[in-house]
Amino acid sequence: MSDIRQVFIGTDCGATMSKVGGVWADGTTVSTKLYQHPTSSEAGTAAVVAGWVEAVGQYLAQNALAWEQVSGVGLAIPGPYLRYGVLGHSANMPAAFEGWDFYTDYAQALAKQVRRAVPLVVGNDGAFGGVGEAHRVRGSGTGAVLMLAPGSGLGSAFIDARGLPLAGDTLAGMETAHMAAPLHLLGAKPYPCGCGRTWGCAELYTTLAGLPYLLEERLASRPEHPLAKSTDAPKKKALALRGLAQTGDPLAVELFDFQARAMGYHIANLVLALDPEFVVIGGGLMDPESTTDAFRQRYLKIVADTARPHLWPVQRERLRVLPSTLGELSQAIGAALVALYSGRS
Repeated sequence: MSDIRQVFIGTDCGATMSKVGGVWADGTTVSTKLYQHPTSSEAGTAAVVAGWVEAVGQYLAQNALAWEQVSGVGLAIPGPYLRYGVLGHSANMPAAFEGWDFYTDYAQALAKQVRRAVPLVVGNDGAFGGVGEAHRVRGSGTGAVLMLAPGSGLGSAFIDARGLPLAGDTLAGMETAHMAAPLHLLGAKPYPCGCGRTWGCAELYTTLAGLPYLLEERLASRPEHPLAKSTDAPKKKALALRGLAQTGDPLAVELFDFQARAMGYHIANLVLALDPEFVVIGGGLMDPESTTDAFRQRYLKIVADTARPHLWPVQRERLRVLPSTLGELSQAIGAALVALYSGRS
């Protein structure tokens, strides 16, 4: 393969759509245009794997590439895992997928397609998303990167100097969403989390998961607010808050300011433990298509201002809190980069 330009492919398996991205051997992105393909999990594991292979083939064709150029593949897929490459009980996949050896099935399907063994690496989608963002934010440097992506829940990743994510001995490392938040500093109650814990999981104070609780408490003293009069379900009311915040609605702004402070405290804990140079915030709050520049800058400033007083002096000076830039590309590109980095080791 020395006479052709090598490419590394990343597959990102989502609950409804799977995405494909690629990088060249120098780590640069093949294309900023994301290719998506239905995951088709309702049709079983064989259909999912066939869809991944088809999606890669379409991506290669779109970018005038050939299968013979593929030097490695990475697969980002939600956990938890029973062991490397074997799915545990996942909230995002059918119950029948528990125990599925997706690594072996995908590796065999790739080998059949290319007629040779293709190096394959697999890992948590959030962790691989962090790899993609880390590559962008630190350039040619090697500073460690902490990524937090508030959305429906809280995705977390820590990327080391090699560009690889911290996985842990049981592949459950960096599950920071269910660490306890400092409720005494937030003046908040310990809301019950879907994970079963009742100590006040950080996810409940930084993401959509806890917004219905926070909103309900504040609406009690704001009976004239439109959401107080609404007959919508609590989650639907919470989903309206991001849009309201962009127009300056005082209640919505107050709630996202609260979440930014909660994120700042959470980051302070993680920086003390992990000592990264960069903190990247992803998720929908950093999406330029759904939030204003003023909203994003306000959120990031509150996060940084909340975290810094709790850090060591040298950490306060070097810490940079930045927005993500890859958006939906991050996990597929990150998976491709892990395939590239793993081939170097």
